[in-house]
Amino acid sequence: MNDRVAEPAVTRPTRTVIRVQTDDFDVGAEMTALRAGSAAIGAVASFVGVCRDRNDGADVAGMTLEHYPGMTERALAKIADEARGRWDVIDIAMVHRVGPLRPTDQIVLVIVTSAHRGEAFAACEFLMDYLKTRAPFWKQEATPDGLRWVDARTSDDAAAERWR
Repeated sequence: MNDRVAEPAVTRPTRTVIRVQTDDFDVGAEMTALRAGSAAIGAVASFVGVCRDRNDGADVAGMTLEHYPGMTERALAKIADEARGRWDVIDIAMVHRVGPLRPTDQIVLVIVTSAHRGEAFAACEFLMDYLKTRAPFWKQEATPDGLRWVDARTSDDAAAERWR
């Protein structure tokens, strides 16, 4: 028989972390920080978007991401609030880079914690779909033919539409 007394579960308020930054991020450190202090977390779902070297049939040497400071963070917070209204999630982190990026650079990180995996997966997917279509970011790619602005994709709009 075990005579140990069970420690009470550690609880803390839920958190929403929103950051728009030029610096790279450490996925492991972000995940560890988000999980800290909550024994209620049973699932962590995440997505990392990475800059690639081809898009729409052209080589891409790099891209520059632009945004409206303040407006972008408010838009991301609104998307996070909407996810909280739909799913039973504990924490949300959304980190998005701006400025010049090269292929293989990390662009975006979304992490969702919840008691159960289904809630975490669904909320994470929703957050990415809405981030792609509702957050004020603009991409300009450097291709062999010069600079070009990246248009919104109908596939992104269709992905976001399914959550209506």
